[in-house]
Amino acid sequence: MRVPNSVVLPVGTHVDCCREEEVEEKRRDIMAKITAMLAERKSNLAHFINNLEGSEEPEFYVDQWERLKEMENCTLTILKLVAVNCMDHHDIKKLEDTILEHVKNEELFPEVVRVLPPVYRQVEVAIVDIAQSEEMADHGMMDLQYLLSKLTQCEHLANLGKELLQDILRYLHRIGLVVWYEEIKHLESTVFLQPTFLITMFKLLVRYRLVQQLESIS
Repeated sequence: MRVPNSVVLPVGTHVDCCREEEVEEKRRDIMAKITAMLAERKSNLAHFINNLEGSEEPEFYVDQWERLKEMENCTLTILKLVAVNCMDHHDIKKLEDTILEHVKNEELFPEVVRVLPPVYRQVEVAIVDIAQSEEMADHGMMDLQYLLSKLTQCEHLANLGKELLQDILRYLHRIGLVVWYEEIKHLESTVFLQPTFLITMFKLLVRYRLVQQLESIS
């Protein structure tokens, strides 16, 4: 809601736990709740803005008024909800195809066609090679500085600087090739070259019906 021109694709999981008619009923209910939530947000923002404009000394609230106006102008596009059974490979493929179809829609993403410098692709290929090498640990974690030193060993990347590498890592993080939590102080110097390892680890910590599973253990 705070990101300008954002696009949201709601995804409903656990379709296998519902009857077919229930899926459609829940789909309509979720979309209706999202529509109501957006309407309430718009109404609340208008209310707050009117209050500031009608205050006795509005000049004291200029910064707050500007922030609210920015939020009011943030457009939010909600796409049709996709219902999936996460245990069915075909449903996962359907979700993947749907995401790709939307991402390629230039009306939704006007900047979808973007030419990247060749070095982005070169670093991407080099990182894939490092991640797949025998010396890479299963967890795929690598120190940022060490990764830079490994990459600069490649003849065509000898002049790669840290700032450019960070820009490229942000791009690779967005497309899901690596995971780099640069905004988290304790993780900003660590790059995860194997995102699937994190998924496996999270699955051990966050799982469906976890409480019931724990209670079933004597």
